[in-house]
Amino acid sequence: MTVPTIAWKGELPGVVELIDQTLLPTEVVVRSLTTHEEMWEAIQSLRIRGAPAIGIAAAFGLVLGVQHVADPAIWESEVERVALHLKTARPTAVNLSWALERMQDRVRREKNLSLVQRKKGLLEEARRILHEDREICRRIGRHGAALIKDGCSLLTHCNAGGLATSGYGTALAVCYAARDLGRTIRVFADETRPLLQGARLTAWELQQAGIDVTLICDSMAGVVLQKKKVDLVLVGADRIARNGDTANKIGTYSVAVLARSHQVPFYVAAPISTFDRTIENGDQIPIEERAAEEITEGFGRRTAPPLVKTFNPAFDVTPHELIAGIITEHGVIDAPSTERIDRFFAAHHLEPVPRSAPARRGSA
Repeated sequence: MTVPTIAWKGELPGVVELIDQTLLPTEVVVRSLTTHEEMWEAIQSLRIRGAPAIGIAAAFGLVLGVQHVADPAIWESEVERVALHLKTARPTAVNLSWALERMQDRVRREKNLSLVQRKKGLLEEARRILHEDREICRRIGRHGAALIKDGCSLLTHCNAGGLATSGYGTALAVCYAARDLGRTIRVFADETRPLLQGARLTAWELQQAGIDVTLICDSMAGVVLQKKKVDLVLVGADRIARNGDTANKIGTYSVAVLARSHQVPFYVAAPISTFDRTIENGDQIPIEERAAEEITEGFGRRTAPPLVKTFNPAFDVTPHELIAGIITEHGVIDAPSTERIDRFFAAHHLEPVPRSAPARRGSA
């Protein structure tokens, strides 16, 4: 993509520019945001989406919300207020709260600096989150490319490409890395009902990158697997529990079950920041439920009877037993489980195992 998914423009005060993903693929419109309320709306309405991109957006949103604070006495309380508001935008993707907690930690470490220095430090931290994501995604791509042979055919669900990150992707990073190694690949993209992220975003991204992509309806995934058109299923993630249970866009669990039934390996690609090891398993992952109109009046046209009841969870959870491996920036966790993930984190000197896990249940 020639236009970055999200970027900070200027110094302080500055603005955030992001691609409005609700208008793709027919329009490429860049929005300029100046307040944290605008960023909250952009995250909640899916103008920007994808776990890593949401984390970056929240970090920049916090800067927007406090860049005009003039009184040092209220600096920390304003940071807390804005962060709490941004955390309510969407509940499932853990990168949102992870990024905000990292930003707040920076504030706590710089209590003795001037207000100007603290503002600059906050912007520096947000920029660092963005730049780190770019390198992390490329490392995920390199590790995942080892699984992709020349002529490989993949199935993916939703969008885990550059639009879901700072610009390179997680699941699609594997495709890009394989292409860069000279391997010929083919991708089947589920349309991903009800908001069609696969049709509107993934198919568009892959076409832009010159990768052979075939769009299918969600209900066609089983036939594609049955006819042995797919060698590997590869998806992203919005939150991964300590045992490897993984929340991703609604419909992912169905694809995982189909993949297991047809002996096709199912892989998840995600950065370490998407792991939430304060929760033991997928039952504790909060699941966002969205408006009924996304189903009954998709893209402005009613397709269901008036007053019909709906159930519209935005995500589902794939049990770790169905996952062949989780591709991270530090390597692949094969056959994920609590023990394997704990060993992986310890081997790579990542965060320690949590001593207690607060219960966090969302709507089913």
